[in-house]
Amino acid sequence: MKKILSIAVMIIACLPVWAQVTVYESGTEGYKSFRIPGLVKLPDGTLLAFAEGRVGDANDFGNIDIVVKKSKNNGKTWSPLRLVADNKDMQAGNPAPVVDLTDPAYPRGRVFLFYNTGNNHESEVRKGNGLREAWYVTSSDGGDTWDAPVNITAMVHRPKQAPYNFTEDWRCFFNTPGHAMQFTTGTFKGRIYVATNHSAGDQQPRFMEYRAGGYYSDDHGKTFRISEDVSFPGGNEAMATELGNNKLMLNVRNQQKNVKARIIAISSDGRSWDTAYYDHNLPDPVCQGSLITLGFKKGKAILAFSNAADTLNRDNLTLRISQDEGKTWTQRYPIDSTGEKNNSAYSDILAIGKREIGILYEKDKYSRIIFTTRKYKK
Repeated sequence: MKKILSIAVMIIACLPVWAQVTVYESGTEGYKSFRIPGLVKLPDGTLLAFAEGRVGDANDFGNIDIVVKKSKNNGKTWSPLRLVADNKDMQAGNPAPVVDLTDPAYPRGRVFLFYNTGNNHESEVRKGNGLREAWYVTSSDGGDTWDAPVNITAMVHRPKQAPYNFTEDWRCFFNTPGHAMQFTTGTFKGRIYVATNHSAGDQQPRFMEYRAGGYYSDDHGKTFRISEDVSFPGGNEAMATELGNNKLMLNVRNQQKNVKARIIAISSDGRSWDTAYYDHNLPDPVCQGSLITLGFKKGKAILAFSNAADTLNRDNLTLRISQDEGKTWTQRYPIDSTGEKNNSAYSDILAIGKREIGILYEKDKYSRIIFTTRKYKK
């Protein structure tokens, strides 16, 4: 028995220990709560971790700012927070950052932070009692300073509320929670794409009026066009990434709650959708997930995906790797699981080194946003 115990101790000692660094903690730095993590990497390797800073409480609507912290050592330590966007005593939320690496006017890259503002609760906006707008701010010095906000609502949203008066009557409107993306290869190289979801028309049971989609820019944020809706009703928070052969994948939360799995949509042109289906290999409790392209092998994208891989609770945060553009997910890495409700929820991921993923995620019933890493196989 002693020999068996000794072997067990040796095995445990050899297992990798992954550091968990608290980046944001509720009740500190002037905010009652931090939620909705977003993560990008600058060309020099600096990491930027964005979040909603909720001033008075943890509710989804209220006095909410968008803040950012920097790390210059792959997430081991983080700077004090900086304010990026605010809407006075109203809501500025859903941070969706991306680094534009192809604009010749900004050879060191320019950070875009897309976000939404709102003047009422989601439940009221669905009824037509409120307005959500779309904005972005940019930084050309790595997130130290930010230019004036740019309102792009008329280009990317279709609200009936004045002063817009669109007949489509989109009401709720949300950027992807997490990061936006930029094509790195192919015909659409340089295209910035922001995944979204919106509600259209009168409120329906089980969020059936919700649709996922997105908008994109081919001229570094000067103009934007809207993608078509994904056909699935109830499409909520979405994340986009590039595939081989100029294709785009959208990975979507299913707000209907009838199927506890992610919705996948594929586009060949970034505007319309060739196919959409449930991926039952990606279980989900109705929560957000994060998707990135790690590279390409024989023209096929290697993907990484993280979510709370549980059909009941926001727990069991899991990282998965696909070598075949999401047809199969052959590698699975548990990140955080305790069996408790809301233990691990929203997350965002990026590649930070050779076969290493950085994960920024909500922990302990939304009381902290922490950063950790995982190695994956080639």
